[in-house]
Amino acid sequence: MHLPHQRGQVHHLSDDPAAYDAVLAGVTEAALARLAPEGNLENRAASEDIGDTSLGITSLLALAWHRTKDPRLPEAVRRSLAFHLDSRVFTEDNPGYPNLTLRDSGLPYARYVLEAGAHPVGDWPSTVWALLQAVNVLDAADGLVDEEQYRELLGVAGGYWRWLTQATVFNPQDAANQAIGCVVGGLMLARHLPPTEGESVRRRSMRLYLDEVRARRVRDRGALLPPEHGGAYDNNYGPISLSFLAQAHRVSGDEVFARDGDALARYIDARVCGSGFDIGGPRYSEQHSAFESVLGLRYFGHRVGADIGRYAGDSRWARHAVGADGEVDGHFAFMLVWQIQDSTRWHRTPSEAPTRHQLRSGTVTVSFDDRMTPSVIEAGGTALVAAAVNRQHGFGPVTDTTLLCRPMGSVRVADHRVGRLAAKLVSKPVVGRDHVLRHVRSLYVTDGTRLWTIVVVERLGGDGYLLAGMPYVAADGDRFRRVGDLPLVTAAGSLRLTHPEEGSPDSFDARAALTQQQAAFELAADPRGYGDPDAGWRHLRTSTALEAGPAPDAPDGLDVFAVRYGVAATEPLTMVCERTEEGLVLRTESFTAVLGGPDPHGEPLLALVPVTP
Repeated sequence: MHLPHQRGQVHHLSDDPAAYDAVLAGVTEAALARLAPEGNLENRAASEDIGDTSLGITSLLALAWHRTKDPRLPEAVRRSLAFHLDSRVFTEDNPGYPNLTLRDSGLPYARYVLEAGAHPVGDWPSTVWALLQAVNVLDAADGLVDEEQYRELLGVAGGYWRWLTQATVFNPQDAANQAIGCVVGGLMLARHLPPTEGESVRRRSMRLYLDEVRARRVRDRGALLPPEHGGAYDNNYGPISLSFLAQAHRVSGDEVFARDGDALARYIDARVCGSGFDIGGPRYSEQHSAFESVLGLRYFGHRVGADIGRYAGDSRWARHAVGADGEVDGHFAFMLVWQIQDSTRWHRTPSEAPTRHQLRSGTVTVSFDDRMTPSVIEAGGTALVAAAVNRQHGFGPVTDTTLLCRPMGSVRVADHRVGRLAAKLVSKPVVGRDHVLRHVRSLYVTDGTRLWTIVVVERLGGDGYLLAGMPYVAADGDRFRRVGDLPLVTAAGSLRLTHPEEGSPDSFDARAALTQQQAAFELAADPRGYGDPDAGWRHLRTSTALEAGPAPDAPDGLDVFAVRYGVAATEPLTMVCERTEEGLVLRTESFTAVLGGPDPHGEPLLALVPVTP
């Protein structure tokens, strides 16, 4: 089976204006064929996220008219705008909506589901999206919409803003993408208001961003990030937040959005594999956005000089939302409008700057979590994620059923590049159940196609082994195919692939036709779509795991583990470890590494010499 939502790197999409003209032409023909007598442009197969969709198509038609002057479009825009104003603007409180701070305000809002009381909790983001569609139509109204419709729409947009910021709790779902979207709506609306009123809305927008979004950022992997549904980053909504930050900077020019977008972009660059694969998040572990992410990935990828557009999006939503029937949908159409208006081109080459939380070269990637433990290893076209043993998750030495990867003190990192080799040495103090403090030194070396992982730790004794990951997906064209084994790995000592016993509800067998996200939601306390799959996944007791035994002939008092990923196991891995005056010397068939003693500041020393063929 394939992962359902990761379907190709986003930067494969063309950024050429002619390609966007073709997209708009297709949307135009589909919309004109769909246009109902009353002006409705909604996808009739859609029942949720409905409050902004017809207006979203209207905004695309308005943009298309400015680019093509197609004589069929002015009437379609006016009729569809009239439909939204007459039939999709609600002013009576939605029964059951839990987040009102001002009842019976009479202010307009958009509904997530049209039926009263059916699903009111989604009305806040739906109103944000409706506001953004409205300001895009206002921006394109000149020469297209008469004064009466313009004024009516401007009044509704102002009412949306007041409902979002005065009549309800701000950002009730704790989703930064929605909150930043609201800020963008205010900044864009302000440009259409009289100067004094516009300045008031602009100041309020900036205050909301600073106090309600920026002040609540969450730290992960050394970066401060806008929180998504209670977590630091979500694979679906995180890149959408990046797009909103891009638009906020485009509209306002305020450097706070540029700085925060740069930080989020560098974080994405550090966590995403070279193939675009990513995993983990507080709302969706494996569901990825596509066209909604393009603006941010393209805009900030160019700013920071990194190929963050390699992010694997969902090609079914490559240019715009698609309904259940496969037809165009107006939901989130504002993102397509903005990316057409933005002239930034894709930056498709990797950044060469060393990154603390990633080692990347060629087709090899190691992404590290906050503990500087790998979260994903990708080599030979296959990605491994953290395995689980005795409810402990990660990569690292195991002794007495204790996984030694959680640091008990400062984690030190040294990066080194020489010739075709790139390396990272991670040193961390750890404590086991025996209360013994051990220093684990993990060396990761890659030549761009292979990855060597060598872990050195004080003698574990007993049946100690290295937990070396769980094979999870392999690249299969633009898709990722689930796998349950890994032939492209070998070890200097013994190597085995173990699987949990059948029928255990808190285990994960990589051979099963199941995704991590599905299993995680089964273990989460909340239903799918609302809970935290990362929290559910933390309940996992055991999983499929690669387990490597110690290499032979290690120096006295040490256990040394060596694993090579990315090459068939028929090619043996040789590794010799010895103590010298320079430090601990590790020799493989491709390089010699010297792990020196700490410098005067306690930082680890690493030297690397390639082996000449």
